[in-house]
Amino acid sequence: MTTSTLISPRITAPRGMKKTNVFATTVLIVGALYCILPVLWILIASTKSSSELFSTTTYLPSFTGGFFENIQQLLSYRGGIFGRWALNSVIYAVGGGLASTLIAAAAGYALGKYTFPGSKLAFRVIIAGVLLPQIMLAIPQYLMMSQVGLTNNYAAVLLPLLVSPYAIYLCKIYAEASVPDEIMEAARIDGASEWKIFLSTGLRLMSPALVTIFLLQFIAIWNNFLLPFIMLSDDSMFPLTLGLYGMLRSSASQAALYSLVITGTLLAIVPVVILFLSLQRFWRVDLLSGGVKS
Repeated sequence: MTTSTLISPRITAPRGMKKTNVFATTVLIVGALYCILPVLWILIASTKSSSELFSTTTYLPSFTGGFFENIQQLLSYRGGIFGRWALNSVIYAVGGGLASTLIAAAAGYALGKYTFPGSKLAFRVIIAGVLLPQIMLAIPQYLMMSQVGLTNNYAAVLLPLLVSPYAIYLCKIYAEASVPDEIMEAARIDGASEWKIFLSTGLRLMSPALVTIFLLQFIAIWNNFLLPFIMLSDDSMFPLTLGLYGMLRSSASQAALYSLVITGTLLAIVPVVILFLSLQRFWRVDLLSGGVKS
């Protein structure tokens, strides 16, 4: 009686592939550290008082209660203006995000599901708008707003943010893929108007894309600095980005404000993280890569 032993051949990756994998892993680690270390520094620095900020080890947190002291001082700074800045950011980001998402949904749905004179030209103009850097539009927008007396108010920041070419482009692509023509035709046979079809069917089927677009718009508006910087002069209307920038400039003569600016930056990050995590299940990577699944 003989016993046969099966020996599976050992498969080894080519030497060039191993080097490629090591290089790719190294690049990913460096990229992750590049993104994480600044946030980690803000988190640790916010636990330190102004006297400890430059006298202790950089990445060693303080346990003397400096974090809560910084929050208390920040919220009481200039009569609690930080809370006003936070409220302004919510107004700009939530209001502008919702309005721009609804406008993008209507425009993208119309371009994706209907053919009308000038539709192709309009879509090409939108694509050109996607390629145009937004920083180039800031000065023309300010000049237009100043001519009609809409500077230094909430409308000066909200109105230029209502139309997003990139959001309209995403809605058009998603509407083409996720709203079947058969459903629209059945609704027409039942007597539904085109407006009702859009509200009752189009928005519902496009909802995953709209949540993703709202998240993108919210983050873009929440982090927006240049437009409020140009449009606003009254600091009671500043968003967090512009308010913290003003505090940072004042810290050149008041070193104690450094800790408050760092703590304010940390608090400004928290709403974005919470929103991103709460809407993560709606996130569609295929939207950003150009391929859409219904």
